[in-house]
Amino acid sequence: MKFIDNQGITDPRINLAIEEYVLNTMDVDKDSYLLFYINEPSIIIGKNQNTVEEINTEFVDRHGIHVVRRLSGGGAVYHDKGNLNFSFITKDDGESFRNFKKFTEPVTDALAKMGIQAELLGRNDILIDGRKISGNAQFATKDRMFSHGTLLFDTDMEGVVNSLKVKKDKIESKGIKSIRSRVANISEFLKEPISIEQFRQEILNSMFDGEENIEYRVLTDEDWTKIRELSAERYGNWEWNYGRSPKFNLQQTQRFPVGGIDVRLQVEKGSIENVNIYGDFFGVGDVQEIENRLKGVKYERKAITDALESIDVEKILGGIQLEEFVNVIY
Repeated sequence: MKFIDNQGITDPRINLAIEEYVLNTMDVDKDSYLLFYINEPSIIIGKNQNTVEEINTEFVDRHGIHVVRRLSGGGAVYHDKGNLNFSFITKDDGESFRNFKKFTEPVTDALAKMGIQAELLGRNDILIDGRKISGNAQFATKDRMFSHGTLLFDTDMEGVVNSLKVKKDKIESKGIKSIRSRVANISEFLKEPISIEQFRQEILNSMFDGEENIEYRVLTDEDWTKIRELSAERYGNWEWNYGRSPKFNLQQTQRFPVGGIDVRLQVEKGSIENVNIYGDFFGVGDVQEIENRLKGVKYERKAITDALESIDVEKILGGIQLEEFVNVIY
């Protein structure tokens, strides 16, 4: 196995591009590869998920959190600089895909050397004392695969709680408290405090049985050029991150002092296909003017705001301001 150093890059769009580039271009018949990366605050969406249903758009936009879709399936996860991500990139030998234990065991072994007893439970989670510290996902193509996962080391739990939407079928009640009680940071279980960089090195040393045994695959200038091209084409592309979301209907209601509003949206490929506005507000003009302006607009806050700025939304909606209206539907 060879280790690939990502040179401390924290842009999730580039880190995911490195992973995909290694998967598609390097000789996995000869070697397997290990990649570590730490991302700036980000939400990494599963390949088959509806992006806007997974994220708290207001919190994400306000805090400038990256939203990037990955190649692998599974659920949305929150990354920040307190979270270490690992990826094993290897040949798909017909027995490794869905075998999460094969790829998480080196991690749990490394944690054990640090005095932390962790175990793989359920389908793809690593737990310590019943609390989740790692989620894992996999992707396979053309006899190649990667198995990657998160390691919550010193992650901002408020970011986890506030940036992701809680599914009712996952947590029936007290969602925020349930998340906080179900997940943990590895740093909580260490006898002596260490930095995430030191933690990264400890895991790496364990996986290679000593720092002196680490074998590197250094990325060339040509590799980096192609990685950055892939990053822009896929992971920096709105169509990939949002437009791939399946067709969905959305109904949002809210009551204001001037009256209630009920908005029905149909969104397809990340754009508003149809919209209907109802309510008991006393406005001047026709709500159809707003509806028409929104058809064909990308379902994102800035695009919606830009589409409506040139009309008097507050007058049409009887005192509901533009920003308030946008907050209702996004």
